[in-house]
Amino acid sequence: METDFQVMCPFCGEMIWQEFYPDDGRRQETVIDCEVCCNPILYRVHFDSEGEASVSAERAQ
Repeated sequence: METDFQVMCPFCGEMIWQEFYPDDGRRQETVIDCEVCCNPILYRVHFDSEGEASVSAERAQ
């Protein structure tokens, strides 16, 4: 089961890695600052019944 995900920062466009775990819930929302430009990114994560994840990243308000 994959727990490391590469996403593009919606502010600076850099590719960054984040870790998400299904033990933290099948549906997750969290705000984490970009490690490059320090702007807040809202991550939405959904783990399906087989543990496969979909991850989206957008600008946090």
